Amino acid sequence: MATYAIGDIQGCYDSLMELLGSIGFDAARDRLWLVGDLVNRGGQSLAVLRYIASLGPRAVTVLGNHDIHLLMVASGMTRKRNSDTFDDVLAAPDRDELLGWLRRQPLLHAEGGQVMVHAGILPQWSPAQALALARETEARLAGPGYLDFFAELYGNDPVAWDPSLTGHARARFVVNVFTRMRLVDSAGNLDFSHKGSLDRAPAGLVPWFDSPLRVGGKETILFGHWSALGLVERPGVLGIDTGCVWGRQLTAFRLEDGRRFSIDCPVQSDMEAD
Repeated sequence: MATYAIGDIQGCYDSLMELLGSIGFDAARDRLWLVGDLVNRGGQSLAVLRYIASLGPRAVTVLGNHDIHLLMVASGMTRKRNSDTFDDVLAAPDRDELLGWLRRQPLLHAEGGQVMVHAGILPQWSPAQALALARETEARLAGPGYLDFFAELYGNDPVAWDPSLTGHARARFVVNVFTRMRLVDSAGNLDFSHKGSLDRAPAGLVPWFDSPLRVGGKETILFGHWSALGLVERPGVLGIDTGCVWGRQLTAFRLEDGRRFSIDCPVQSDMEAD
């Protein structure tokens, strides 16, 4: 049995199938870990969702910002953007089944010394604290009152973590950390002003994984979300969004031995990453 962690797919079903073929993925034996953003910007979001959902426990995915955006649009809580490419999902006869499955996916998965999230973990949080906050917030996303939460989900505030936060503000902050975070300031506060490469980041801001406030732990954190970084390999951190939808690569890491596999991808979108 092998476990393959795969970067942001974003509706690039053909590229996913090519990558799985190249690594000899066996759905009866192997497992997939997916860092989120299964959908959007590529043209085959429906095919990706159907395939990953069909794998059942052989696939573990965490929610990304594009996955949440699909859920928000489908529930009528926000408008579809011109750059959104998930009309195939919205029009599908099995849309409710697929969207219900997606909404019940975790924000964080931890197993065997590996922690997988879409965007990152707040520097001030230990892996154990991050897991507890993820489970607390996942209950809102998956619960019967999810529409009440969706009505309050979008927004950048609060930007500072405070354990006394409650209600939707607390849950919004947690979702923003796990699905949208890239840069933080010297106090560990979230900043959403920059999406590009590090050499153009505003002064005083650093990637969440470089913050001196980072608690860290023995676990390795796997993440995607930041295609401008490309591959990030350093002790305790593995970033694997290698920009498939932008015409770069789709990457898989075999967790048992750290071997990397990549395939080249055709351009699916020329819109700015988010």
